[in-house]
Amino acid sequence: MGNAELQSIHIHPVKGFRGIAPREAAVEPWGLAGDRRWALIDEGGKVVTQREQPRLALAAAEPMTGGAVRLSAPGREPLTVAVPEPAVTVPTNVFGTKVEAVPASDAAHDWCTSYVGAEVRLVHMDDPAARRSVDPEYALPGETVNFADGYPLLVTTVASLDALNSLIARGDHAAEGPLPMNRFRPNMVVAGTEPWAEDHWSRISVGEVDFRIAKPSGRCIVTTTDQDTAVRGREPLRTLARHRRVGGRLLFGQNLVPLTSGTVRVGDPVRVHT
Repeated sequence: MGNAELQSIHIHPVKGFRGIAPREAAVEPWGLAGDRRWALIDEGGKVVTQREQPRLALAAAEPMTGGAVRLSAPGREPLTVAVPEPAVTVPTNVFGTKVEAVPASDAAHDWCTSYVGAEVRLVHMDDPAARRSVDPEYALPGETVNFADGYPLLVTTVASLDALNSLIARGDHAAEGPLPMNRFRPNMVVAGTEPWAEDHWSRISVGEVDFRIAKPSGRCIVTTTDQDTAVRGREPLRTLARHRRVGGRLLFGQNLVPLTSGTVRVGDPVRVHT
């Protein structure tokens, strides 16, 4: 794997929204700087994602100075939302984990509710180091995470997507393929590996930053959502169920936890440590 390199970087400032693809990103203990520090919650405090609201795929969040975000979506005037003061927090349910988060402005509440068509509130994670721990079953002591599903970063490989698309092309729903990588909403995409090489990684370096592999990523219905139209299909879950089912989970990609800090850059070499 001597020629493996970081092909692209992806940051999603608001969980579930369309992201951005910068040329470089700082790596913090809980994920890429600016990634998934914001999320929507419903009236009961449960985090709202594309699982419940596929049309979040069409909403965009652009990072602004000081951690603010500029929200935009079809049919809506853009809105810039400042980082709220952490004077008041609200309990947030992130897949069964209780997390305190800071509610954004009423204007952000109205904008998001109007777009989604259901009562939601935008919240901000002010201090991931103090707010949310990684699943202790797969974590080392002190590891924390932002509003990502469970782990600070997700890495995928171009070769594995190519292999998956070849399998889809031979299946019952071949017309749905080939699928783009954005279906999997990774943070880092690696080129130059063998297909499914990441299944065997335990620790990697991307440029100057070291990561450990926490566990493979079990995929959900979000992967069936076209990120450009918000329309759902059957793939890739149908093909993953036939070829990548392990212990009841459908696997694609690996969850990472940073071991060091630094900056990752497109084109950085990716090294696997045995």
